[in-house]
Amino acid sequence: MNLDLGSIQKCLQAKMVGSEWKLLAAVPSTNAALRALAQAGAPEGTVLLAEEQTAGHGRLGRPWFSPPGVNLYASVLFRPAIPPREVPGFAFVSSLALTDAIRAEGLAPAIKWPNDVLVDTRKVAGSLAECASSGPRADWVIVGVGVNVNVTRAALRAALGAAGSAAGSLGEAAGRAIDRNAFAAAFLGSLDRWAATHAAEGPEPLLEAWRDRDILTGRRVEVRGEGEPWTGRVLGVDHEGYLVLREARGARRRVFTGEVRVAD
Repeated sequence: MNLDLGSIQKCLQAKMVGSEWKLLAAVPSTNAALRALAQAGAPEGTVLLAEEQTAGHGRLGRPWFSPPGVNLYASVLFRPAIPPREVPGFAFVSSLALTDAIRAEGLAPAIKWPNDVLVDTRKVAGSLAECASSGPRADWVIVGVGVNVNVTRAALRAALGAAGSAAGSLGEAAGRAIDRNAFAAAFLGSLDRWAATHAAEGPEPLLEAWRDRDILTGRRVEVRGEGEPWTGRVLGVDHEGYLVLREARGARRRVFTGEVRVAD
């Protein structure tokens, strides 16, 4: 079944998300397409959906396999009254909303910092946030998600090679096809509620919920980025969305970029 705005809007319960809509057959990247609209003055709550991404990517510029007609590729525009340094913490709205929508399908998702959502240890979704600012507060924040809804394991392995063994889909985990329109509405409705919570109460409720769904706290991990890889024990995340670790010698370090792999 194709994505259908009427079906999504009929199921959607939201006050701000969905102020404007755009559904495209194919686009290089939903984030890039929405970025152009944001720069042109699109209102907060604008949603851009695509059936296919031809150049979708996630964190660290890694490509996101985005075949047509089976998954969810969506970006949403926000204009929160926050400084740029708080954007990473605000961006937790996406993984929280994803896990809410996945739980509604009867599955048990978990979050791996900063933006991976796993079901049965396989990555089924990821999110990517970007922002622009011209002063002390963000002009806009775009939150984009890619969700493996009904893509098959065979298609993932054919496209991703060995990395495909670490990927999964909601349909595969549930043992049935997932209604993409209903899932999109559930995700967008939850996204609206978490954004409203952030606006009313600040980042703490989001951080508390995120920590309950996090799978890295307490684990020993290896961090790869600039320079030599290093290991540490994850203490959690702070209010700005940084991962906080304790090295073997006891020093605390905050991580914002780089790749984190479980080492125990």
